[in-house]
Amino acid sequence: MHEGSRKAIAAAFAANLGIAIAKFAGFAVTGAASLLAEAIHSVADTGNQALLFLGGRRARRRPTAEHPFGFGQERYFWAFIVALMLFSLGEGIDKLVHPHTLESFPIALAVLGIAIVLEALSFRTAAKQAAAGRGDSSWWQYIRRSKSPELPVVLLEDTGALLGLFLAVVGVTAAEITGNSRWDALGSIGIGILLGVIAIVLATEMKSLLIGESASGHLEDAISSAMIDSREVLRVIHLRTMHLGPDELLVAAKVEIDAPSVADLARAIDAAEARVRAAVPIARVIYVEPDVYRSDAVMDR
Repeated sequence: MHEGSRKAIAAAFAANLGIAIAKFAGFAVTGAASLLAEAIHSVADTGNQALLFLGGRRARRRPTAEHPFGFGQERYFWAFIVALMLFSLGEGIDKLVHPHTLESFPIALAVLGIAIVLEALSFRTAAKQAAAGRGDSSWWQYIRRSKSPELPVVLLEDTGALLGLFLAVVGVTAAEITGNSRWDALGSIGIGILLGVIAIVLATEMKSLLIGESASGHLEDAISSAMIDSREVLRVIHLRTMHLGPDELLVAAKVEIDAPSVADLARAIDAAEARVRAAVPIARVIYVEPDVYRSDAVMDR
């Protein structure tokens, strides 16, 4: 896991822990359903950061006979579990059926204000760490295309948390103005729906990575260019890549090689692999198959 990801997760963990304590204290005083929903959300987020750390630690294990390609995809698995943990709707529905009068509007707003500040600081840390990898892409493109799960997870969580906090502010304010605590309950349900939407987005992205995604186009272009950067390798007939983890890439290529002997062929393949690793350091596992190019054949295997 990159240092930037660790910083973002650590900031989110500290912020969510502090926010959860403040929200539970606020709920104990005010009885606000939106505060309770947000407190539960913050506890879940705190646990989620711990799961991301766990995934990063387990992904560093050495390959075994049973898992010869290593454990890099553990980071995707635990990020998928984080997505599943974001669903929570029951408390808001219960408060809608059995409304509870808001006991202290100023305290509720104060707690929500503290939470917004801490969550914004966490979001700023994650956004700052993600900026380098995002480049000219939009934030949505970055989340969709990133092969590293931690920063997109933290960014989506923090975005959802900030939006949820504003929903909570609207809910408790409307309840105070109208005297109808069901507005507070509706805010709680809105938070649950928001979490559900974010969970679906996260689960979809992590599922794609778990199944196996290819390298991005510019990396595949760099791999192809590195392979043919010699007089022995005439062309890349076809290329297949798959992420074994955010920083581990499997490369399988069928290439046409001009080599007069088996020894020369082996040296050409070794040299091509070395060039690929120099150009794309995350290309950890490389398989090169020599073949003869046939324009009238479909080279799909």
